[in-house]
Amino acid sequence: MAERRPRKDAMRNRAAVFAAADALFAECPSPDGVTMADIATAAGVGKATLFRAFGDRTGLIRALYEARLEPLRKAVEEGPPPLGPATPPLLRVPALLDAVLCFKLDNRHLALALERTGADSPYDAEHYERWHALLRALLACVPGLDGSDFAAHALLAATRADLVEYLAAGKGRTREEMRAQLADFTARVLGAGAPPGTAGDG
Repeated sequence: MAERRPRKDAMRNRAAVFAAADALFAECPSPDGVTMADIATAAGVGKATLFRAFGDRTGLIRALYEARLEPLRKAVEEGPPPLGPATPPLLRVPALLDAVLCFKLDNRHLALALERTGADSPYDAEHYERWHALLRALLACVPGLDGSDFAAHALLAATRADLVEYLAAGKGRTREEMRAQLADFTARVLGAGAPPGTAGDG
């Protein structure tokens, strides 16, 4: 039996909802100020349509975030170096964290909205579990580095959306400053277990 494809109007509605939500979260001073009614009005669809498609506001934000994250996820799972699976851990870990930081910088409004859903804990999000599991596995391959589970949490904490927002908007840190500081921090963590002359090379 052929796989049933979404109707064209449903696909158009989904794209319109994503575009409207993205714009509203970017324009609103606080993510909490964006409601499902606001999104439905901006997208030109009924409020009931949103609830049928996404369940609730958190479901919509998660779906939008995952859609924006998809290119990065695909690059990490299937792409070439430095993000792809063929890259050695000592090179892949900093590349991965840099990519996550850049994604958060480019999608701060959306990342903040997601971090503030549910119980206000980003650690319950599915995407966080994926990043943590991948980092933990990579760090476990670094000779002499103990505590890969905690180290993965600590490194990901440096890319939290609220911290990114605080440093960028509150402290005026530039994109390149933040990337350089994260790279230095990551190199120090990796250097705790890496053979001499390897951590931070290049």
